[in-house]
Amino acid sequence: MTETPRDNSATPACTVARYLALRLGELGITHLFGVPGNHLGPFLTTLRAEGDIEWVGTPTEGGAGQAADAYARVHGVGAAAVTYSVGAFNLLNACGGAYVERVPLVAINASPPYEQWQNYRALGLLTSHMSPRAESNLDAYRQVTVDAQVISNPGLAAGQIDAALTACLSERRPVYLEVMEDLWDEPCPEPEGPILCHERPFSARNQRMLDDAVTALLTLIEEHPGPDGRPRPIVWAGEEIDRFRLGEQLTELVEATGVPFCTTVGAKAVVDEDLTQFHGVYNGHASHPDVHRIFKDWATCRIGLGAWSTSKNLEGEQCVGDDWVMAANGGVSVGTSYFPDVQLRQLLPALQDALVKSYGFGGLAADYYAEAHAHHGARSDRPASLAHHRASLRISGSRSRQPEPLAYDGVFDRINHFLGHETEQNWTVVSDAAFSLIGSMNLSLSAGQYLSQVSWLSIGWSVGAATGAALAPERGHARPMVFVGDGAFQETCQEISTHTRLGLRSVVFVMDNEHLYGIEQMLVHPSYFAEQAAESDGADFYNVLHPWQYERLAAVFAGPKAPANGVAVAHTSDLDDLLVRLNDPTDPVNTGPLLVRVRLPRHDYPRAMAYKVPKTS
Repeated sequence: MTETPRDNSATPACTVARYLALRLGELGITHLFGVPGNHLGPFLTTLRAEGDIEWVGTPTEGGAGQAADAYARVHGVGAAAVTYSVGAFNLLNACGGAYVERVPLVAINASPPYEQWQNYRALGLLTSHMSPRAESNLDAYRQVTVDAQVISNPGLAAGQIDAALTACLSERRPVYLEVMEDLWDEPCPEPEGPILCHERPFSARNQRMLDDAVTALLTLIEEHPGPDGRPRPIVWAGEEIDRFRLGEQLTELVEATGVPFCTTVGAKAVVDEDLTQFHGVYNGHASHPDVHRIFKDWATCRIGLGAWSTSKNLEGEQCVGDDWVMAANGGVSVGTSYFPDVQLRQLLPALQDALVKSYGFGGLAADYYAEAHAHHGARSDRPASLAHHRASLRISGSRSRQPEPLAYDGVFDRINHFLGHETEQNWTVVSDAAFSLIGSMNLSLSAGQYLSQVSWLSIGWSVGAATGAALAPERGHARPMVFVGDGAFQETCQEISTHTRLGLRSVVFVMDNEHLYGIEQMLVHPSYFAEQAAESDGADFYNVLHPWQYERLAAVFAGPKAPANGVAVAHTSDLDDLLVRLNDPTDPVNTGPLLVRVRLPRHDYPRAMAYKVPKTS
């Protein structure tokens, strides 16, 4: 009897779903964040069968995008998956932030099947989530991605997926893949060759442009000496040092030349902040007063390397001057001259070689705090040295002797002392926008220990972002420590559910200043925070929040096998006691996420924002 040959056509070796799963796994992605839907289901089934990538379902698509964004900042690329229109438009905000802040993010949108689109064209029949504008999702995502593809033909799927992922790595910005539901299980060729990042080619013309930029930069330094005739430059390291993974090159440059440096807020902790040359975080008028004096008054020229000109990097300042260098976005401005198509990856080693050649190894080494202190006659309001400045940041946060009401600065001073002197655990600080960002920028941290969204500033970003930070392989051993305002937390509090479900031992400090949008009040009517306003409450009605008992939400998210805890702190002694508990592995507060309601006076604000508040007589 002759055996009938088996028909393998029903189970192809590779499908569109498997192809995409394999490519994401090749990029080292270990977790895919999102909210499921029927159009996405076949892909998630294949993803689980492959076994290399774990699906992390989140309560909201926005939270999925925030988690994928933070995961990508740490790991180098991240991904989120949602369903058509209702899910995709919720994810759009996170994708917009990733686009602005140059975060490589893969946005996957599962759309209605090809058959339904054909029915609409022929009969006008709309089904769930469809729009009469067939390109509505695609057009929206074209505004916030470097490549956007609709996959409607399985024969073209492999090329479209590869093109998008290549663009994501090469441009270091989000891409969009819209896949019709009935294509997931369609046959597709096996992946061939790796997905590679394609850098811009470095030609002879680029070399000349680079040489001219370095020459102009050296000239700027020479034309701006200090009173003693010595060069006095300072480097301002920025976000692109992180995005292009240039931390080692920056470290080599400052160690070889000795040049002092600050960072932007967005590049905080891009390298270790205990490096001898690190002089602080510069953020315009919101900088620590000591840092502002050193950066703007003592240094005679400023060299921005990968730094972005944003309102949160130049707080209260509208422009840079002709004694600045700004190397970012693929070009270099030196004073009033501009050199296009000079890449940061080539500039850093070329600048290092030129500075060492001109000034010798370590020839620009200086302690600008000590120099300024000596020059001004050892004034008591200036730190005697860089070491003195650093010590003042940490000593001020030691355990209090008398219980006092908490204030923004006291909380962050205390946390700084805890991180530097009292804990042996590894932490990743995730800061939200507004007062939390301003308050946390002077924490003293190690490389990779800080995440913030400094340009897009979507309030509530930090809560979802903590999930991605905790799951990224590079920081998976670190506990997330989140600082978020009460208004921001009300936007994204559901993401604590994900923390609980995954057993993340996050600590989320909700800064509750008596249910007020503090930063909005500061931006609209800063006089509210002046002394004469402190006795009466004249907050604008639209900035007043509904009061929540934030710590009690932990009981809502907790389950029999998924603990979560909540506490409230209002005095320095409360915070001291809590920090002691965080160091005790047997304490129940460390068994899952911890919600900490930090009760603050409504009129309080970080001292760094004082420049905005009118002076009182």
